[in-house]
Amino acid sequence: MRPFLTAMVGACLLGAGTMAIAADGDKLYVFNWTEYMDPEVVSDFEEAYDVEVVQNYFTSNAEMFSKLSAGGDAQYDVVVPTDYFVPRLIEAGLVQPFGPSLLQGREHLMEAFRHPSYDPEERYSVPYLWGVTGIVYNTETFPDPPTSWRLLFDPDANPDQPFALLGGDPQVALGMACAYQGAGFDCVGQQPWVEAARLVGETLDRPNFTGFVDSTAAVEQVARGVAQVAVTYSGDVEYRKAASPDTYAHLEFFVPEEGSQLGVDTLVIPARAPNPELAHAFINFLMRPENAARSADYAYYRTPNEAALERLPPALAESSRLDDDRRERLVTTPLIEGETLQLLQQLWTEVRSR
Repeated sequence: MRPFLTAMVGACLLGAGTMAIAADGDKLYVFNWTEYMDPEVVSDFEEAYDVEVVQNYFTSNAEMFSKLSAGGDAQYDVVVPTDYFVPRLIEAGLVQPFGPSLLQGREHLMEAFRHPSYDPEERYSVPYLWGVTGIVYNTETFPDPPTSWRLLFDPDANPDQPFALLGGDPQVALGMACAYQGAGFDCVGQQPWVEAARLVGETLDRPNFTGFVDSTAAVEQVARGVAQVAVTYSGDVEYRKAASPDTYAHLEFFVPEEGSQLGVDTLVIPARAPNPELAHAFINFLMRPENAARSADYAYYRTPNEAALERLPPALAESSRLDDDRRERLVTTPLIEGETLQLLQQLWTEVRSR
């Protein structure tokens, strides 16, 4: 993780406008995923705006949504939900639209990330980082595994080694099973979900299933041998392998051949944010190409910011380009609501209560 220094920070941010925003309050409250924001970028913002950034963390979108629903929309200024949760936040009245003249930097984004289905008018969210869901495994236990969801759902592929599934969101959990069954990760509807729920239920009954864990815990469990294979996000594996190569040398990650999730984590402002003007300034700061590059290089996730690519290491820059080959195997989690969402939650409750 190398710093990308910029001499522009002081010149651009320490003017009268900056200080006027900071005068409204000396703290900015951020609700974020763990290990997902470069401390140096945060520190630069604090210095430029003479404020303190206070971060709290969540481990799943469901946890984040629950917190905001319980009054957190009045406690935080910026939150980092994954794409398909943005419409749920909008529908629940938990986020506010951006001020038309306050948000800057969308012109830096790749075209693939403009006017997304989850926020087509780009009123409530901007993309921050993106990654993919896949499988992390112990190469000493599985020297040549099938690059397939079979490694989790087929007892013949893994009859006895401990494995974990990703917790937090039933749509992702059933999406994995749907992909394995040939219905696609982005399956929606009663028939594919019922079949996927049946498969997941059978999987939970296998003696080598160790439980549901979040993405970071999944990597740690495989590293320690608590599990030998688990579901995680691409950046969480790469982050740890870069930070401690010896500790995680026996871990590898793959995107299953049947397809998987492309997850875009976004920046939104809660409906009753204590300091929305400062929140806009923070989002603008993160969208600057130099800071977008630093964020991606720190977290080992991909950036949607095209102007940032030239500032990234070549491998990370290349993997950040969302070309047609990648899109063939990766899908965004579809948007569901109303009775369809209720059906999903009912099926998941039945699966977990077995």
